[in-house]
Amino acid sequence: MDAAVQEAKLLRQVNALIVAHLRDQNLTQAATAVAAATMTPKADASAPNHLLRLVAKGLAAEREEEARGGGYPAAFDPAAVAAGGGLARPLGTNAVDFSVQNVRGPSKTFPKHETRHISDHKNVARCAKFSPDGKYFATGSGDTSIKFFEVSKIKQTMLGDSKEGSGRPVVRTFYDHVQPINDLDFHPISPILISGAKDNAIKFFDFSKTAARKAFRVIQDTHNVRSVCFHPCGDYILAGTDHPVAHLYDVNTFTCFLSANPQDSSAAINQVRYSGTGSMYVTASKDGSLRIWDGVSAECVRPIIGAHGSVEATSAIFTKDERYILSSGKDSCIKLWEVGTGRLVKQYPGAVNTQFRCQAVFNETEEFVLSTDEQNNEVVIWDALTSERVSRLPSGHTGAPRWLEHSPVEPVFVTCGNDRSVRFWK
Repeated sequence: MDAAVQEAKLLRQVNALIVAHLRDQNLTQAATAVAAATMTPKADASAPNHLLRLVAKGLAAEREEEARGGGYPAAFDPAAVAAGGGLARPLGTNAVDFSVQNVRGPSKTFPKHETRHISDHKNVARCAKFSPDGKYFATGSGDTSIKFFEVSKIKQTMLGDSKEGSGRPVVRTFYDHVQPINDLDFHPISPILISGAKDNAIKFFDFSKTAARKAFRVIQDTHNVRSVCFHPCGDYILAGTDHPVAHLYDVNTFTCFLSANPQDSSAAINQVRYSGTGSMYVTASKDGSLRIWDGVSAECVRPIIGAHGSVEATSAIFTKDERYILSSGKDSCIKLWEVGTGRLVKQYPGAVNTQFRCQAVFNETEEFVLSTDEQNNEVVIWDALTSERVSRLPSGHTGAPRWLEHSPVEPVFVTCGNDRSVRFWK
């Protein structure tokens, strides 16, 4: 994850150098276009001819290296690139290319999934989240509890080959909030789970300690905490609250930072999510807008006002290559937006969501988009490239499904809902 963060910083520097070089050559329109597409602030522009000097030094070093028979410098060795190592790996190498227009040919077939009811809360199951390695997930409820699951044990239970007691999927339950849980997230490296709730608190749970049931750290916010998200480095947390501007917390000091450029945001934030490298984050607000923010300066660089009309935007996530955002709202619309321009690229129609906060997500390969249909009590799946609806699955819930979360590493996902139940799909 540190390598990804460093890669993002390097890419940001390169973009700033390109913008500055174009301006030096009086190519103002090109510089403006590149700056807008890459969201490079004008303040990032480098000294005149800096790019030329760096290229000259690089070419001289390359010639010297080749003269010694050494080939490429290690950091840019094509063999290392092929092995997936170092900073030479381009961002989003394995990502789906959503820039392809008018995709032709049949849509992909969504693989058949087996589903199993695995647990119940004592009140509405409101949210779920997988760990980055996909080994665990947690669910949060209106009963103020958090259930923590181990994926391998659920699979054993579904196969029917677990020994007595060994396949119990709920590893433990955490109790420390006094109001319903709104959102959860896992630390990118450490065995830490955080939760945001209506009691204005963000709580930290150490799931490596088997006896722990209470939080070992607490951030007390001033507002209802609707959404929480770790920075990919793990040192910062974003909180979307009833306040119109995301709250950025330093994990070590609990210092709270607010953007100095809120872009006239005035509505509560339903969801906040970082991009994969942390170079950007996005907020989905109750006024129907999306806003894209610079992950370093916390400046709003791309407001998409009325993304979901005048009704709530309930979710927003980045694609792996950070070029697009998938959003959903209470207008029963799921949309794909281009980050660089704010342009609407695709829509995924056919799922009704007007009453409850829900989210749309990709599967682990980004080939499919998944969401819930509260009216028909279904899970709905689209081909991400063609936008064609490829499957409608009865959710198995006796009440409306409230949340769907997909594993980041394999074809499994979780649904939970008004019937208080948690269902696992594989």
